[in-house]
Amino acid sequence: MAWPHAHDWALRISVGRVERDGPFSAFPGVHRWLAVVGGAGLRLFDWPQSLGDEPLRFEGGLAPEATLIKGETEVFNVMERRGNLEVESASHVLLPRTPWVGLFTVEGGLLEHGHRAMPLAPLTLAWCEAPATQSCVFTGPDATGSHAWWLTWNPD
Repeated sequence: MAWPHAHDWALRISVGRVERDGPFSAFPGVHRWLAVVGGAGLRLFDWPQSLGDEPLRFEGGLAPEATLIKGETEVFNVMERRGNLEVESASHVLLPRTPWVGLFTVEGGLLEHGHRAMPLAPLTLAWCEAPATQSCVFTGPDATGSHAWWLTWNPD
């Protein structure tokens, strides 16, 4: 997802595959978050990142060297150029207070917002513009919000 436009985005969210060791692309002025969603993981800034770890936040201009731990790895990648974004574990109830709210889940589960419930498949991004100020609850396959993250964003 690239918002508002693919070529002039303020927010970009994707899942990608890291197939070999090497530097990440440099994005000066961009805030980045990265979390492993498949494979054995990788090392960034000398920190190992593997499935289950919280997303690592870093400045996009740094272009860190990625070293695969044991083969190809899939990553959840969030980049923000403008605005104010927060990425946090979905293990708690969220009360929306920003113009945009999203949830990304690795394993799938059930997203409840107010009186509505939506089953989510693995590797799904659910995104809502102007959400109602009602509780958002995510329940993953193990009855928690593990391996899922709330994304709250104010583009101003």
